[in-house]
Amino acid sequence: MARSGTLGACGDSGKLTVAAARVWLAALGFVAWASSLDAQRLWRTALYPYAFYNTADGFWGAAHIGVSSPIGFAERPERDAAAIAFDAGASTRGSYSVVADANAPGLWAGWRIRLTISAARDNRFGFYGLGNDTPYEADSVTADAPHFYQTNRTYQAARVTLQRRLVGPLRALVGAGIAHTTFQALSGGSAFGQDSAYLPLTDRTVRAGLVFDTRDNELVPHSGLMVEALVASGPGYTRTTGSARVFVHPLHRLVLAARVAGETLSGSPTLATQLEMESSELPFLAVGGYYSLRGYRNARFVGPSKLLGGLELRYAPVWAPSVVELLIVGFYDTGRVFGPGEHFRVTTAGLHHSGGAEVAVRFLRNSLLVVGAGAGSDGVRMVVGTQWSY
Repeated sequence: MARSGTLGACGDSGKLTVAAARVWLAALGFVAWASSLDAQRLWRTALYPYAFYNTADGFWGAAHIGVSSPIGFAERPERDAAAIAFDAGASTRGSYSVVADANAPGLWAGWRIRLTISAARDNRFGFYGLGNDTPYEADSVTADAPHFYQTNRTYQAARVTLQRRLVGPLRALVGAGIAHTTFQALSGGSAFGQDSAYLPLTDRTVRAGLVFDTRDNELVPHSGLMVEALVASGPGYTRTTGSARVFVHPLHRLVLAARVAGETLSGSPTLATQLEMESSELPFLAVGGYYSLRGYRNARFVGPSKLLGGLELRYAPVWAPSVVELLIVGFYDTGRVFGPGEHFRVTTAGLHHSGGAEVAVRFLRNSLLVVGAGAGSDGVRMVVGTQWSY
């Protein structure tokens, strides 16, 4: 998923209140479910407000409440045995997000389950058109068309994923989800207004796949390999995704991370379907944004098929892996989309590039904060995350 002001700043407080209430009730259900799992297990509660800034939405004000059960003293890759979290926030530019997430990667031997329910509005969602060569021309943004490269995207989604260990680090995955997405043009002329045939979509999907995962730590991996092969089916389309991430620890305080991923969409996928790329955990916006091509807006390039690559150097001047790590990160991202009628292929032609630097702080076993900036052909953008880009 991926994700300031007050909730009242959204400009659509009725819808936000209903969405927040529904997700809050779901979160309460998750907490009740967790409490009944094991009366002898230790459960910890966390409650705190937080604020951040991003280039598209301005300042955000948010709050987090979570209940988690730690792994214990054993060295295991999972960040928690189980965790239930509820996050809600709103931005000064009319965006909001409410998410309830229940994740149990280490509660039952050999099994992993995750349920996520969300409702959000991206009131300054970037949109430049379809295809790999959509231009950005700064003089298109004028006083009469201040949102030329922006649109409003509202969505509600529910997603469940179940994984079962087959042998060693190999897991089988099945899942299902439903998402409703609506787009609306903002005031003034816009690239979206010129392509206004994007109707609301209710997307019901099922998916299956295999995951090979040898990472030593899922939150901050120092070594290991993660390979995913996934197939999903929705109304009128089939999605096939493959990815590989490798983490190498050549020196005491240095980690090298690399990622290559590709996805094809066959059939007649809608705009909402093309914006996202699948993964074994949660889908993410691509191509463009923190999880795919830093230095560009979310989903800067849109097409039914996608190709991604990346390289990171993570150096830790403060290195106490079980307590705290302070990391300085340099990254290079590349990627492209293949428009309608184009066949997916592994190629260096038509790739977009971005590079930048980040500072990351890891607290204990289950908290990570990443802040940095990336630069691409459209300019420089700030990036913020609570997990690694990949």
